[in-house]
Amino acid sequence: MEKEQKVILIRITVAAVITGVLLVLKALNLLDLPIWALFLLNLVPYLIAGYDVLLEAGEGIVHGELLDECFLMAVATLGALALGWLSGGDFYEATAVMVFYQLGELFQDLAVERSRKNITELMDLRPEYANLYRGSDNDLNTGSDHSLNDLDTVRTAPEDVPAGSYILVKPGERIPIDGIVVRGESGVDTAALTGESVPRTARPGDELLSGCVNLNSDLLIQTTKEFSQSAVSRILELVENSGERKARSENFITRFARIYTPVVCALAALLAVLPPLLTLLIKGTDPRWTLWLYRALAFLVASCPCALVVSVPLAFFAGVGGAGRNGILVKGSCFLEALSRTDTVVFDKTGTLTRGNFEVVRVEAAMLPESELLELAAHAELDSPHPIGQSLLRAYGRTPDPKRVDNIVNVSGKGVTAVVDGRRIAVGNASLLSADPAGFKPGTDDNSAREDAGCTVVYVAVDGVYAGRILISDELKPTAAEALRLLRQSGKSGGTGVNKTAMLTGDRQDVGDRVAGELGIDEVYGGLLPENKVEQLEKLLDTVPEGRKLAFVGDGINDAPVLVRADIGIAMGGIGSDAAIEAADIVLMDDDPVKIPAAIKTARRSMRIVYENIVFAIGIKLLTLVLVAAGLGGMWLAVFADVGVMVLSVLNAVRALRPVSV
Repeated sequence: MEKEQKVILIRITVAAVITGVLLVLKALNLLDLPIWALFLLNLVPYLIAGYDVLLEAGEGIVHGELLDECFLMAVATLGALALGWLSGGDFYEATAVMVFYQLGELFQDLAVERSRKNITELMDLRPEYANLYRGSDNDLNTGSDHSLNDLDTVRTAPEDVPAGSYILVKPGERIPIDGIVVRGESGVDTAALTGESVPRTARPGDELLSGCVNLNSDLLIQTTKEFSQSAVSRILELVENSGERKARSENFITRFARIYTPVVCALAALLAVLPPLLTLLIKGTDPRWTLWLYRALAFLVASCPCALVVSVPLAFFAGVGGAGRNGILVKGSCFLEALSRTDTVVFDKTGTLTRGNFEVVRVEAAMLPESELLELAAHAELDSPHPIGQSLLRAYGRTPDPKRVDNIVNVSGKGVTAVVDGRRIAVGNASLLSADPAGFKPGTDDNSAREDAGCTVVYVAVDGVYAGRILISDELKPTAAEALRLLRQSGKSGGTGVNKTAMLTGDRQDVGDRVAGELGIDEVYGGLLPENKVEQLEKLLDTVPEGRKLAFVGDGINDAPVLVRADIGIAMGGIGSDAAIEAADIVLMDDDPVKIPAAIKTARRSMRIVYENIVFAIGIKLLTLVLVAAGLGGMWLAVFADVGVMVLSVLNAVRALRPVSV
């Protein structure tokens, strides 16, 4: 509890004690005082409890911001004091209303603070410093892992560490910048980023994201990015900016409150004036102005819309935090709302449903020895960042000689051409070989009829003549099948879940069909270039039912246009490219496909809580207003209804903080 909240609690307690003492003295007939004295005595606890409410109401009047909850409470309680004077000294109700109102506000603040604190702790990943290595690179090639603690390091701000630097992360410290382990082996806690409770072991060559915690031993890490581009910075930016994109439900509540408050104020005024006037004019009897004024004031207290105004945005905010606990970063509440209405989920294949770790499984040479064919292909792929090119380099097993290579040209979505040892080499798919301007054309492929077992095929041509092919395989992610099963299961609930899945891939159609068959994906579109993926997504968007949404899941830089075009773009944050993460609306920090149904389930739960709060708050408000207007409830019912609805709605909203299980 913060200092300000402790002060409010003390004020509430003091006001309640003084009021209680006055009530006891009155019951014992020990308060036989003039009415002005009773008024002053009761004014003390009233002001102790609510002077800040009166000040805020006054400031609102000065700035032209009328009709907020402070204004309503000030008018109602001051009116109750006036009625107490008219009724002969019953001032206790005004103080009691103010005390319970402040108590409800305190409960609300504590609940909101707790939810924000949980989210802040969850996202409190920003490291305070980095241990920057100041020695020479040659020194790192000598000594053992046990000498890491003896390295010459200096503490510096993570923002001041350039990419490519070496940093030392000691046990218990948070990894400040994304990088690759150079020396050391240790357990790493990734829960804050991925939601994975089991620590992973980091070894030389492993990539680590900033925000993870080193558990056991010293790690020497070479940074791959600047701090501003690291995972921890991206996460903090996403969370800080998530409130800027409000959901339609959230905006509806804001608009609703602006209309609702003046309407109920007008109704309260009519309730205070119209019934007594009609009684006087029609019946000619006592209009009972005091009674109807009291009902109007109670009507104002009951009408405060704070439960809606506070609990609905809080439910969205808590939903974003609950998703974060599962390693799912949502860039705004509007995307949470859109995700809850997902009907179709479209996947990229490589790196999304498969590991993206291609391995050469077979080399089939047509005119050269297999080793020479692989050597030429590896040299042509010398500078390739593509996973297929990297697999060729790994299969070659040696470092290609750059002096042997010239005129490397990467052809997007097709492959690469180069000159190796004076020979023109083309490495890629059949489209590259048949359309290359140098006239490369595949010759007779004696093995083309052989069963490829769903492998990706890389064709190689030398000086315009087909030289053979290399078969490369990529394995499914362990949780891909479970993710698709959960998505299909969600579509069985009366058409409100995911009813269709599809896959867009640059691989051959038969490779896509094999993966789709194993996972149970409904539709597959293979052999697509980046621009073809956008065209196909447009067609899929036309098939989505009105009011429902399409989500696309991808990881590569070529997925960025599709992520932007989809209703909801979901990027793989661990291995995904920066372009994909920037273009996406939702980021999965550990690249686990099973987080997709978890994200949808989180969104639906958050929206269910939002609708529960809207229906509950409006329903109780309307019932209370009717009862108060009919004289079946007074100021006590009004304040209990207002405070009770507010507290229950806030507590219900906080439920969205809990991570979902799938």
